[in-house]
Amino acid sequence: QVQLQESGPGLVKPSQTLSLTCTVSGGSITTNYYYWTWIRQPPGKGLEWIGYIAYSVSTYYIPSLKSRTSISMDTSKNQFTLPLSSVTPGDKAVYYCARGEYNGSYLYFSSWGQGTQVTVSS
Repeated sequence: QVQLQESGPGLVKPSQTLSLTCTVSGGSITTNYYYWTWIRQPPGKGLEWIGYIAYSVSTYYIPSLKSRTSISMDTSKNQFTLPLSSVTPGDKAVYYCARGEYNGSYLYFSSWGQGTQVTVSS
């Protein structure tokens, strides 16, 4: 049974770089058909897909965040990470990591972490 766990600071200052890590247990991030994904939910808003990394396949980021992030993975630790530079209060959200995979023509998330709250404040 795969499990995902987010970790990182709960509070960062504006203009700093946020770094979150997702640790995967019970499965390998090198599995070639999984899309290791970051998603966030700002307060009072819906879920926002940030991007993903797939081992030996690709990475993708939404245009609004592409310039500020670059998801990477550490296969020796079975982890993938989300850096987010130049944070603003608009980046306050609950951040989730998830395992995505395709079922037919659509991507769905077969496993989620519990989420971690990030606040941006000076």
